Amino acid sequence: MRAQTAAFLLITSTAYGFAPSTVRAPVLHNAISSQPAAFSVSAKRRSSVSMDMAKSSAIQMSSEAADSEKSTGSKIFDTYTKVANAATTLFPLWTILFTALALKRPSSFDFFTTEYFTGALAALMLSMGITLTPADFVEVTKEPSSVLMQFTLCYAMMPALAFGLGKAFGLDAGLLAGMVLVGSINGGQASNLCTYIAKGNVALSVLMTTATTVGAIFMTPFLCKTMLGTVVPVDAAGIAKSTMQVVLAPIAIGMSANKFFPKFVKAILPFAPVVGVVSTCLLVASAVAQVSEPILNAGWGLQIPVLLLHLVGGIVGYWLPKLTGFGEVKSRTMAIETSMKSSAFGFLLAKLHFGDYIARVPSAVSVVWMALTGSLLAVVWRYIPVKDGE
Repeated sequence: MRAQTAAFLLITSTAYGFAPSTVRAPVLHNAISSQPAAFSVSAKRRSSVSMDMAKSSAIQMSSEAADSEKSTGSKIFDTYTKVANAATTLFPLWTILFTALALKRPSSFDFFTTEYFTGALAALMLSMGITLTPADFVEVTKEPSSVLMQFTLCYAMMPALAFGLGKAFGLDAGLLAGMVLVGSINGGQASNLCTYIAKGNVALSVLMTTATTVGAIFMTPFLCKTMLGTVVPVDAAGIAKSTMQVVLAPIAIGMSANKFFPKFVKAILPFAPVVGVVSTCLLVASAVAQVSEPILNAGWGLQIPVLLLHLVGGIVGYWLPKLTGFGEVKSRTMAIETSMKSSAFGFLLAKLHFGDYIARVPSAVSVVWMALTGSLLAVVWRYIPVKDGE
């Protein structure tokens, strides 16, 4: 009997030695002393402490590795952010450099065909669209007075200013017609980018651009006929189609992506301003390259009035809303929208519908000054803080 009991105790102890730590050893009352049990509990505690230390060490190593990786990624992103901000701030400089290259070597931009031109405009609109939500437009439509004010600035103040400047600088009939045409066309798509840089209301800017673009179907021919006695035929269906393709569709896609794929949009959003700047520079350079000779032959007698058209237009476009009760953000938005006309569209209209070749030169000159004036206003306002509630 004693031999059987000893054998049973030996087998049980051996099995417990190979058992998992979560399995508790059976307690045999009156069969063994308390010393083996105490030894077993002590060993179990040492084993548990060792495992805890190992887990803690592994977690710490994993955390340090993650922190190191995160730190590297953060450094790279921070560097990109600084470079991107600097590049965006230097937008006027890039415009000048691209314009100079287009004037000196127009053939450098022969690759930028109509398809690329349209694609660049679409990319510009898409880069703005991903910053917007439907709620932004709902808020904007609650205050139609802003859109009406800018529409008035675009199609009343700017045409009158263009006509006055043309007369004051003694421009001949062809150049005067071109000046009035520039003042009578819709707002340019690049204004949305400059509004974003200037910390304006991008949704309001897009809505204003769309309103003046649709309005150009009626207002541009009417103003040219009234002020010049010349009817400018406009392909209404073609303009509407181009507006849908170049402006509305990319913005709608960007807004949809923002709503349904917010994580993806959040990841690519920091790249939007860079895409916008590159697209705008290529658009300006391509337009300038196509009419480089007329621009060079225009002289300061045309350069100055065209510059003043955009500069004074921006100043009036800011102070008139400001003095009539509009806030800082809306006033900045309206100023940029008013200053930045769709000069490329004006050049196309002059080319297609004005018999006098010289009439297209003001639009060609305007492409450069429009981009420079708008980008300068945007960069200046970028560093002027906006008070809360404005």
